[in-house]
Amino acid sequence: MKSLEMAQLINLDDIGKIDELVIGNKSRCESIRKAIKEERCIVANDKNLIVGYLIFDTNFFGCSFISLIIVSPTERRKGYATSLIEYFINISPTKKIFSSTNKSNQTMQEVFKASGFLQSGLIENLDEGDPEIIYHKSK
Repeated sequence: MKSLEMAQLINLDDIGKIDELVIGNKSRCESIRKAIKEERCIVANDKNLIVGYLIFDTNFFGCSFISLIIVSPTERRKGYATSLIEYFINISPTKKIFSSTNKSNQTMQEVFKASGFLQSGLIENLDEGDPEIIYHKSK
């Protein structure tokens, strides 16, 4: 059964394994630990296994910003990213929520659109040759 909840430090190793599987290294371990301690990390569980996570903050011009959504490669296209986003929308302390994805990431663009997010702008030069599309949604 699928469940969504705030991550606990006990989840750090499982989250880290998914993150390393996706990006190929452990470089985000400390930032994930910090997000968990600050209650800014949500996990998706299925049958007591963590299959994905979302990290957010609330310091984006007074609005919430979803900075990271990662789902285990073997669990993609099962609705976990959408579920994480919807869960966060429901608990967001701000009315406006922003996020972003690379122009090359068509899958994530579809997830944002399906979740009711609208394009809000474009940032060049973060990843050379692959602009970042900014999305927003109001509650």
